[in-house]
Amino acid sequence: MGRFHRHDGVGHEHDHEHEHDQPDGLDHEHGDHSGYQTGTERVQVLERIFDENDHTAALNRADFDRAGVTVVNLMSAPGAGKTALLRETLRRLRGELRVGIVEGDIETSIDADRLAGLGAAVSLVNTANGFGGECHLDAPMVRSALPRLPLAELDLVIVENVGNLVCPAEFQVGEHVRAMVYAITEGEEKPLKYPVMFRSTELVLVNKLDLLPHLDFDLAAFYTNLRAVNPQVKVFETSARTGQGVDAWCAWLSAAHGERLRRDPAQAPA
Repeated sequence: MGRFHRHDGVGHEHDHEHEHDQPDGLDHEHGDHSGYQTGTERVQVLERIFDENDHTAALNRADFDRAGVTVVNLMSAPGAGKTALLRETLRRLRGELRVGIVEGDIETSIDADRLAGLGAAVSLVNTANGFGGECHLDAPMVRSALPRLPLAELDLVIVENVGNLVCPAEFQVGEHVRAMVYAITEGEEKPLKYPVMFRSTELVLVNKLDLLPHLDFDLAAFYTNLRAVNPQVKVFETSARTGQGVDAWCAWLSAAHGERLRRDPAQAPA
């Protein structure tokens, strides 16, 4: 469908002089579709997609709230180490929080299988249907996964989104908080190249820190770029291989769940 983009929940300003002078009345928030003969129709379709997604996200959120479950949308580029970190997370949270996972992948159950046997209920969503497979989880996909999770018996659900630095940030799934895993192998410039993703998250796990001595990577430059697009974001430096930062991440998850229950005691389990 071509690139599209919206700014919901990630408020920032543009200084483009042409922003308010779009051809044919096209809305810039959905990208520049002026090169398509069907430009206006494309924007209308995208608006309907987002409206449907937001409606379903609200239904998901209501189900999570009724169950007293805290939901984290965990995003990253492919290969950033989400699944390896989740394995270590589940090991540490076992016996402390009852965890469910919505595992999103275009194909295969490889990552879902890696999370099996660690005490979490895992519901797999493959997104292969469509043109080459969807590059993100949206709210209807997550909703399709919920009947396979015992929500009433869980405290925390982590949605492991499809590896992609663009589309997952644009689709709410009903989550309470957003976090992302960023690997230092990706380069210092990524916050500037993919600002919507880095701006939309509350926490960045700067991962694979054990590789820092072996890379030509400027950690200080990365933090400068990150703060330029999201000055308030919280950061943990992590390594699934060494365990660095994983306890802090688990403590953040526990605190996020506890804080949500404090805000709404009615959702605390009996």
